[in-house]
Amino acid sequence: MDGNRESPRREGPERESLERESPRRESPGREGRADVSAEAEAFYTESLKVLKESGIPFLLGGTYALSAYTGITRPTKDIDIFCRGGDFPRILAHFQDRGFGTEIEDERWIGKVLHGDLFFDVIFNSAAAINPVNDRWFEEDHRALVCGADVQLIPPTEMVFSKAFVQMRHKYDGPDVAHMILKQHAHIDWKRLLGHMEQYWEVLLMHVLNFRFIYPTERDHIPAWLLQELLDRLNERAKLPVPQTRICRGRLFSREDYRIDVTDWGFADVVGEETKHG
Repeated sequence: MDGNRESPRREGPERESLERESPRRESPGREGRADVSAEAEAFYTESLKVLKESGIPFLLGGTYALSAYTGITRPTKDIDIFCRGGDFPRILAHFQDRGFGTEIEDERWIGKVLHGDLFFDVIFNSAAAINPVNDRWFEEDHRALVCGADVQLIPPTEMVFSKAFVQMRHKYDGPDVAHMILKQHAHIDWKRLLGHMEQYWEVLLMHVLNFRFIYPTERDHIPAWLLQELLDRLNERAKLPVPQTRICRGRLFSREDYRIDVTDWGFADVVGEETKHG
């Protein structure tokens, strides 16, 4: 079922109409699983049903997508729904109109749909707000059965990208990146991944080197041209002077873990401070 869908590019309402009226696809050959309570599974099942009935395009990521791609099954506290920025308020409004609770946790990238203590995330940008979900994310059709629903998954390329910057003291997605490369390397568009991480190519180099260390016999899963390109950039950068402005890019990984660098140690910020409203 993986592969690119070849179709004329449409914009606006016409594009949405075509996406919603597309014929039903055959059942996916893989399934995404997670260790959750019966109550949580019932909530996710109902949520995916309501979301699919809305006709609003979305992609499934997170633990369930990782399971579908790698076979890893583990506990999770939610499901991750990815959408375009323009569809973000429509999804929240659709659920709010049906009695679900909603909140916008961070206008830059994420909101939530809630039912009691249960919830799922609605995401339209990277956590560092540096790469929004766009039409390109929807061009590849990777599908899985999740909680009884046939859903479209985040492509492997964007799955890796969405996890590359999750490097917090209490949550580090490096193993997920390594496992995605191990199991889905043939389906990763490496040029597109480099494009996503162009400004922060050193982060991609870190994950490439991690993979080579973790799986020394599988090093050829990383294209030789990519490794050489990243190493060439590293060598060229080493010849240049140190930046004049002291910044802490660690805040792209974790605002909290690197807060002291900005508040006490004199480093400039790159993401902006958080202030809760209300």
